[in-house]
Amino acid sequence: MKHGKKYVDAAKLFDRAKLYEAKEALELCVKTGTAKFDETIELHVKLGVDGRHADQQVRGAIILPNGTGKDIKVLAICKDANIDAAKEAGADFVGGEEMVQKIQSENWLDFDVLITTPDMMGLVGRLGKLLGPRGLMPNPKAGTVAPDIARAVKEAKAGKIEYRLDKTNIIHCPIGKVSFGGDKLAENFSTLMEAIVKAKPAAAKGQYVKSCVVSATMGPGVRIATSKYI
Repeated sequence: MKHGKKYVDAAKLFDRAKLYEAKEALELCVKTGTAKFDETIELHVKLGVDGRHADQQVRGAIILPNGTGKDIKVLAICKDANIDAAKEAGADFVGGEEMVQKIQSENWLDFDVLITTPDMMGLVGRLGKLLGPRGLMPNPKAGTVAPDIARAVKEAKAGKIEYRLDKTNIIHCPIGKVSFGGDKLAENFSTLMEAIVKAKPAAAKGQYVKSCVVSATMGPGVRIATSKYI
């Protein structure tokens, strides 16, 4: 793959074969984030599990101490008193069956997180084919199907992120922006890694954390030493 001059220059700032401590790796990512926009710092963790088996799935949600740096648009689908509660909590869009119909008829997806209450999942479940492939389908494990919708909305707006395996058994997650600096990024990184380690399935055998890489949106990946997570 041919890379641009900025990418090539950024790659010269560190040893691509070396394993760095998390704080140093993240500070290097900040240095490589030279785009005109505030680049996202992304974490990629390869796990020694087989996600094809239900008992080896790794999935959950965590609130990053310093947020993600992104303004999260939240849609709350609920009814009765929960509508006012969701609005007061800061949801950007709130409604009931009419919001389900809007998504179905207009293919409207102008939101980052969909939160609903258990009593509305019968309706929201109709949207599985639309929301599922985009990672927007509410799920109790991610905290997006919750009886306390106000709390769920506040957590989503505060920077709660979901982590889950992809088909290659890798977790990809944003952990902040270049503008955060090394210290805040390191706090977010530690919080997320602790959650991933804690979520280790009982059925997982051998080395759990195979590799760990962080990178800015337009920058090269920096490898992190995983020995403390094994």
